[in-house]
Amino acid sequence: MWKDNLIKARSTIVFILALIVGFLLVTWIERTSNTASANAQAQSQTQNSAANGQPQTTPTSITFSNDLPAPRAPRALEKQELEWARIAWQYFEKNTDPKTGLANSVDNYQAATMWDTASYLLALISAQRLEIIPEKEFDARLEKALASLAELPLYDKALPNKSYSTANLQMVNYAGQPTETGIGWSAIDVGRLLVPLNVIVWAYPQHTALARKVIARWDTNRIANAGTLFGVAVEGDKATSVQEGRLGYEQYAAKTFGLMGLDVHEAMNYRSNLAYVDVYGIQVPHDRRDPKQFGARNFVVSEPYMLDGLEFGWDAVSREFAWRVYRAQEERFKKTGVLTAVSEDHIDRAPYFVYNSVFSDGKVWNAITEKGEDASNARTLSTKTAFAWHALYGSDYTARLVSAVAPLHDPERGWYAGLYEEGNVPNKVLTANTNAVVLESLAYIAHGKFISYR
Repeated sequence: MWKDNLIKARSTIVFILALIVGFLLVTWIERTSNTASANAQAQSQTQNSAANGQPQTTPTSITFSNDLPAPRAPRALEKQELEWARIAWQYFEKNTDPKTGLANSVDNYQAATMWDTASYLLALISAQRLEIIPEKEFDARLEKALASLAELPLYDKALPNKSYSTANLQMVNYAGQPTETGIGWSAIDVGRLLVPLNVIVWAYPQHTALARKVIARWDTNRIANAGTLFGVAVEGDKATSVQEGRLGYEQYAAKTFGLMGLDVHEAMNYRSNLAYVDVYGIQVPHDRRDPKQFGARNFVVSEPYMLDGLEFGWDAVSREFAWRVYRAQEERFKKTGVLTAVSEDHIDRAPYFVYNSVFSDGKVWNAITEKGEDASNARTLSTKTAFAWHALYGSDYTARLVSAVAPLHDPERGWYAGLYEEGNVPNKVLTANTNAVVLESLAYIAHGKFISYR
């Protein structure tokens, strides 16, 4: 009898062994990377300092600050904080399609990327952790969403397309229009989706089999090559394999691929393409790859560092880099009086999506589109960033950030994305990402990080 049961369970055993191997691989990579980084001799290159316009010698070694704050101990949420969490959950109450169980990326817009879908799953897990939804609803929602993810038509029969209809699971383009063949896959987005799937496997065993079914259909070997992450971009009828990820995002996504046992050693390496820019005397890390040569911009935003902290609890290097990115924003407030919490965000007017950065394209505090078009009149104080930094640091400054964004919500629909610096008017777009990060942040305050990879 036990032999028959062992045979029936063989696929589960193989899956668990793969996760253990991935865990050991990522641990080895992190220790090796950190040791090499700490002991590396300084190299230098000339960069333009966006703070003072003078040439700057930029070492690519990593040193660690002596003022890093200790991780915050979990605590019970206050009554107001629980109410904030319930407001964030209202977005998903209003924007989850009952047929597919998937959530819209933007209010009433029936499409979502894998990044958006990951945000919904993490919002759902956060709502369960905070006990703002019943267990029965949590199980039903999660089962429905996972069942849909297990049925998605895959791009090239290999990996999730970049975007899907939340109404019928069709592959769509970024404009929400159906496409029979798809528009490629994003390694970064798939890596993000693996975060909640890993949480589900370890924390919710009743849903492990369905989470395994989702992942089992993917050909993840097509994502990693020579330790580097690759996606597929489609223009017209031409599909091109492209290296994906820049400093921050690259390492964040690589962590979950490492957990799955993929060789992502180069994507995990913070030093490979590291440079610094001086921002108010703070050496802020950025990716030194030239967009003109490599075809992708590096936006130094809060997003990958704050998600890494909330979800993984940071590694030694991401803790240091997150601190510098955060400190630069606090320092801007001290110098200018402008409350600053910047990241990528949807906005409620053209061009509709903006990277509000600490540094990009040779400029500090640059607000631009994906194509590099100026969007300085759309610089915002980001709601999700304010909540995330406050959850992670709990400083006087982060408390001011949360106080500033606290009015930016509709109690029945969720949290607005932020506040425009120009005119001090709300950016009233409602998105899955904003409301998910608010929920993640509050769940982190109450329970700590979501998953451990060390």
